[in-house]
Amino acid sequence: MADKSIEQLVQDWLELDQYEPTRKEIQDLVAQKNNGELESRLRTRIAFGTAGLRSSMQSGFAHLNPLTIIQASQGLASYILANLASFPAHKQKAVIIGHDHRHNSSLFAKLTALAFVLKGVKVFFLDEIVHTPLVPFGVGLLDAMAGVMITASHNPARDNGYKVYWSNGCQIIPPTDEGIAQAIEENLRPVEGAWDTQVLEGSELVEKVKGKVETAYFQKLGQMVEGMRVEKKGDVRFVYTPMHGVGLAPARKVVEGVGMLDGMVVVDEQAKPDPDFPTVKFPNPEEKGALDLAMAAADREGITIALANDPDADRFAAAEKIDGKWRTLTGNQLGVLFASHMLATSALPMNKISLLSSAVSTQMLSAMAQVDDFDHQETLTGFKWLGNVAQAITAREEYKTIYAFEEAIGYMFSDVVYDKDGVAALGVFLTMLERWNAEGITPTRRLQQLYEKYGFFESCNGYVVSPAPKVTKDVFDGIRALGAGSGKRYPAKLGGRQITYWRDLTEGFDSATSDGVPVLPVDKSSQMITVGMEGVRFTIRGSGTEPKIKYYVEAKATVSEEAAKAAKEVADAIVQEWFKPAEFGLVVV
Repeated sequence: MADKSIEQLVQDWLELDQYEPTRKEIQDLVAQKNNGELESRLRTRIAFGTAGLRSSMQSGFAHLNPLTIIQASQGLASYILANLASFPAHKQKAVIIGHDHRHNSSLFAKLTALAFVLKGVKVFFLDEIVHTPLVPFGVGLLDAMAGVMITASHNPARDNGYKVYWSNGCQIIPPTDEGIAQAIEENLRPVEGAWDTQVLEGSELVEKVKGKVETAYFQKLGQMVEGMRVEKKGDVRFVYTPMHGVGLAPARKVVEGVGMLDGMVVVDEQAKPDPDFPTVKFPNPEEKGALDLAMAAADREGITIALANDPDADRFAAAEKIDGKWRTLTGNQLGVLFASHMLATSALPMNKISLLSSAVSTQMLSAMAQVDDFDHQETLTGFKWLGNVAQAITAREEYKTIYAFEEAIGYMFSDVVYDKDGVAALGVFLTMLERWNAEGITPTRRLQQLYEKYGFFESCNGYVVSPAPKVTKDVFDGIRALGAGSGKRYPAKLGGRQITYWRDLTEGFDSATSDGVPVLPVDKSSQMITVGMEGVRFTIRGSGTEPKIKYYVEAKATVSEEAAKAAKEVADAIVQEWFKPAEFGLVVV
């Protein structure tokens, strides 16, 4: 596309696109002679990666719209058909497709389904809005070869996404993503009939399965949660918000299953699915202010617990009012609370259990493993890695992976699904509240007990905004070059602290392995370095989806204040001594 004129790109678009609203967008830009916007929309093609596709919904090859959805689906279908021999024998030549409530999600799901039907692939269709975990769960339940969920999770209202799961119910990882991307490039022209979604009605290749999959999912989740229950002592009351998303219906089923429906207060303003997310700028429970309405509702009811799912209900958040002030539990804090509960309620011997966390999550889980003698392993960021590694560990039969988490409020309970699941997390959290209530303690007090046993861990995470990918690379290359004077591949110090460990998953170096080769996969196309110092560990990485360089700093100490101080000092040193905002034109947030 690089060698084509803008006029040729416009002609290409109008030749392929048969959806009138997006055709008109391009035609209007042409009439306005807005070549800058046309270049932005048409010059580059939206990239397919391990997260599938995610972008704003606009016309043009660079965004999500009916044409790029058809192209992606034709490519995915072709890749599956070309690789039938690689799937397990019990798998059906079928995919499962679901969607959330966002603008165009239903249309995108139907166009996706149609692309598969036209290639002779059966579609198990979740024909109404669902929460994301139903798709990976359905892959396993129905022996499908793959699954597609149309959602942009907690992104702003203008965005949507195309999330792909493979035959094992996990998000795709390399080289599968690369193969699909290539197949998309080879199937860009919509086949005959690709726009006529009416074909789906009455097609023998389409089976509507929402009821079947939901029933099995809640049965599976109910079995897991029931095994964690304790005798109820007093009523557990809490506020819940689905953040204008799809979570309320499945949340109510879970809450009813644990007998706590009478104690559930829903945030009315955010209860119904609304693709415009009118009460929150960013519909992400992690964002500052996102839980304000839930906290206000709790205050009115005299309740001290507020719980939330993100819009597609695959993430979970919790806040507690302590001494008159609301405190939102971090993803890491929730992660270790869940871990402790999973260990306490598992029927497996401790030395047969494996728990996973990602490289940017707290090291507290590792400290717990050293004390309690369970297996803990670290993966690359993202549940595509956590899910696939969990399955691989369990398949070797030395350990069973029962739980995994990531600091970005994602929690996986593998007895239900090998992906993050906010509804399952809600169910498990309610059993935790029951247990704590019976013991006369709060979530914060339970967390304090864990700190007293394993050490105090405090984090200081953040990011700077980078103007361009090349600048991000220059920043990381400059950091590596700081070790040149000492003859090492990494700096000796940062902020006056000696560096004792260095892992560079871009360059493929790990100072702790005998051969210097990292255990975790190396990816030269992305920037990621993990550093260890006395009492402190941090990871810096370039974001794959945003113009950011992120840092995740964690310190361990005998008291909370000491750990927090160390984490903040190292975070400041990273930004000023290594990122060098003034030199590289970075924006400090």
